[in-house]
Amino acid sequence: MKTLVIAEKPSVAQDIVRALTPVAGKFDKHDEHFENERYVVTSAVGHLVEIQAPEQYDVKRGKWSFAHLPVIPPHFELKPVDKTRTRLNAVVRQARRKDVDRLINACDAGREGELIFRLIAQYAFEGKHSPKPVQRLWLQSMTPQAIRDGFDNLRSDEQMQGLHDAARSRSEADWLVGINGTRAMTAFNSRDGGFFLTTVGRVQTPTLAVVVEREEQIRRHVKRDYWEVHAGFLAEAGEYTGKWFDPAWKKDAEDAEKRADRVWTVAEAQAIADAVRGKACSVSEESKPSTQASPLLFDLTSLQREANGRFGFSAKTTLALAQSLYEKHKALTYPRTDSRWLPEDYLRVARQTFEMLAGSPMPHLAPHARKALQVGYVKPSKRIFDNSKVSDHFAIIPTLQAPGHLSDAEQKLYDLVVRRFMAVFYPSAEYQVTTRVTTASHEGKSYSFQSNGKVLVRPGWLAIYGKEADAEMEKKEGEQSKSLVPVKPGELVRNESVEPRALQTRPPARYSEATLLGAMEGAGKWIEDDELREAMQEKGLGTPATRAAIIEGLLSEKYLLREGRELIPTAKAFQLMTLLRGLQVEELSKPALTGDWEYKLAQMEKGQLSRDSFMQQIAAMTERIVRKAKEYDRDTIPGDYATLQTACPNCGGVVKENYRRFACTGAEGDSDNAGCGFSFTKTPAGRTFAVEEAEQFLREHRIGPLEGFRSKAGWPFVAELTLVKDEESGNYKLEFDFGDDAKAEATGEIVDLSGQPSLGPCPKCGAAVKAFGKSYVCERSVPTHSHPQPTCDFKSGQVILQQPVEPEQMRKLLQDGKTDLLDKFVSMRTRRAFKARLAWSAEEGKVGFEFEPREGARKYPPRKTAAAPAKAAAKASASTRTAAKKKAPARKTAAKAEKTPRAGNLQPSPQLAAVIGNGPFGRGEVMKLLWDYIKAHDLQDPKDKRTIVADDKLKAVFGADSVGMFKLAGIAGQHLS
Repeated sequence: MKTLVIAEKPSVAQDIVRALTPVAGKFDKHDEHFENERYVVTSAVGHLVEIQAPEQYDVKRGKWSFAHLPVIPPHFELKPVDKTRTRLNAVVRQARRKDVDRLINACDAGREGELIFRLIAQYAFEGKHSPKPVQRLWLQSMTPQAIRDGFDNLRSDEQMQGLHDAARSRSEADWLVGINGTRAMTAFNSRDGGFFLTTVGRVQTPTLAVVVEREEQIRRHVKRDYWEVHAGFLAEAGEYTGKWFDPAWKKDAEDAEKRADRVWTVAEAQAIADAVRGKACSVSEESKPSTQASPLLFDLTSLQREANGRFGFSAKTTLALAQSLYEKHKALTYPRTDSRWLPEDYLRVARQTFEMLAGSPMPHLAPHARKALQVGYVKPSKRIFDNSKVSDHFAIIPTLQAPGHLSDAEQKLYDLVVRRFMAVFYPSAEYQVTTRVTTASHEGKSYSFQSNGKVLVRPGWLAIYGKEADAEMEKKEGEQSKSLVPVKPGELVRNESVEPRALQTRPPARYSEATLLGAMEGAGKWIEDDELREAMQEKGLGTPATRAAIIEGLLSEKYLLREGRELIPTAKAFQLMTLLRGLQVEELSKPALTGDWEYKLAQMEKGQLSRDSFMQQIAAMTERIVRKAKEYDRDTIPGDYATLQTACPNCGGVVKENYRRFACTGAEGDSDNAGCGFSFTKTPAGRTFAVEEAEQFLREHRIGPLEGFRSKAGWPFVAELTLVKDEESGNYKLEFDFGDDAKAEATGEIVDLSGQPSLGPCPKCGAAVKAFGKSYVCERSVPTHSHPQPTCDFKSGQVILQQPVEPEQMRKLLQDGKTDLLDKFVSMRTRRAFKARLAWSAEEGKVGFEFEPREGARKYPPRKTAAAPAKAAAKASASTRTAAKKKAPARKTAAKAEKTPRAGNLQPSPQLAAVIGNGPFGRGEVMKLLWDYIKAHDLQDPKDKRTIVADDKLKAVFGADSVGMFKLAGIAGQHLS
């Protein structure tokens, strides 16, 4: 009988095999596992199974309403993660083998690793399959000896029960709060019809609250004028500068904007300047040595922050690059870590890594690695090696494998990690820091000016950063990275110039991804309760592996916008915070919720709290959130609402914001008048008005085109909004305006384009292109008197991504194939402006973007694999198929047959059935059969392979002699029922 070892990642499975080979014998490598006489070793790739509510308790998205809430299933079922289903089947197949009599959980040493294994084991042995005994391999170091020691000291399943309970409880609690909270808030906001998706979550919502609270501080900030007094002084050795300060100043707890070097009236600043102008001044100074140690090794969050600050990489981009360097290039260790230390037995590995770097062909890194080895910098240190600071994983460092060809972005990130790895072994940088106080006297009063200098004496670890060293130095405000000119003991210096400078206080800075990641990591410090703060001290909001996804989720749900490097909360974000406060369920927006959970889960791990008790508390909390949302009248939710400057268009009254609408409240000061009834929703089609947008809409009676609207079915769309007089009610109302062209398409009404000048020939059919509604259209694409049945579909917007496209530019596109370079496009995803030409693509059959080549852009030679001749590829393919036929065992053939898509339930029309058969079919199968027919009958136009020339059978399907290949799916869809 054999033991199955299940690791969390393929790389760990390989490490285990290498460690066990000397003591357990050689392993044979198979497609899905390694195996010898004693062990079978396989791995997951993270989570392979996730929890779900049983079918009878699940509520489909279209039925999200209070009638179906809360959803608290008595138990959870399991479902495979779609993208890793093949891997799950491979692991389960090994677990169910008859010659395997026990399992070893070798997933990562932590709560998440425990959950990954337990869900796989539960899935594998549900139903008729009997469970098998389990032991736990607990590793904090991946050296071969540490792995062998771990196998000699396996933990029992009973010892891990507390950790399993905590892991399962955290997963189920997140599901209950996230699902019910999201559905309750969505149901609340969708009461008036439509679908206004309002997502909440234990980590997502407090993270959003952090950004919203900062924005509220920025909005509340009132600029205050203040002055600084700067002076220049002349000594025998030369000039230096200083800034006035009050030596007796003490911090004001009531006013954080007060500083020792600020005065609050111009008169006071001018008086200081007048008092010292031209005076002889005494000098005192203190000069002392100072050191600066290198920063610690990277964990994922600190790496994401550094990459965002240096290169502008988003957290998501940094994680993807680090994952590529780990998985594809094998150049970095596992990146999804929250530790900044290495195991204590990794000194030898660190020295080997330096040896690899010293011999690498990287001239900017190799010399520093060689010096470290020669001088003996690579030695034990608690700043680097500390088992007590290593969690599931250790810090991110380079591996022993030098990377091959890296992209520019990958190289930047790799260099960042390597420099930090080497720097932490190098000695501290040494400085000479000088603080000089220059004092002038006038009419019995003294006026002090401070000057600071900081001189690098020995670079230490900063030598690794070369020209970038100055950016790595810690400098105080006003500190210069050079020495001050010397002043002799007792020497008097003369004031040469003095200038009061008028300044203004600034609000706190908006969050960037770097600073938000830091806030998420340190969120526990905001919790007042000592026990909860202590429980969350090592956790923060989210994990290093999930924080990037949390931020991306807030961006995709339009709670945040990214402008440059700033993250700005939208009106939708403010509305959610108002709702949670008004419903008195603010715990959803507080880090204390995570702190409370972490405290209780830690108790559960120690056996001091039962799983049932914790889950009952979560169920009660879930029921309370739903009940609060269900009972509350949305119009009366309290909040900090705006008053618009523009008067009501109907009666001239004051228009104010409430939770759900902007509504007329009658004449100002008339408390008895409830208004004329005019109002418009704050969230038309699921998109929330910003106050500035509402003001513009009320003032101009029109706004747009705006993005971010969603139909009742959840599809996004772009539209203009208009404020029109409703004859029936006698008041104004909000309407969507999709333009005359959209109306013609929808209704089929005949339109008259005879008065519009032609801008040029249609690139699809040669007919005239004219302006119509909000677009430029082919005159054969809309119903006209001369051509009532549209036969073309050319259409291009008069405004594209906020860039107006003037008729002259459309004329150039039609005549020359492209417009001039236009510079007012705004990306829907990043909100950044960009420049591009609009160009016609015959291949794609539409207008697209053509970008200017970047100056100095790096050009890479084509990869050899991509440039392989077609004949060689065809020959290789043919030989592979031949070999496969010879070698493929019957078992694999059967497995392949099992993966053949099942027949669908779509029935083709008689015309389509004459081409592909009677069905029923799946949609993918229809397209495959259609293409098989086209290729078999050689129906692609030899001059343009993207045009399909119809034979008699296809003419009945197409309704035309030929069509573009991109229209095939749409045409086929019209013939399926």
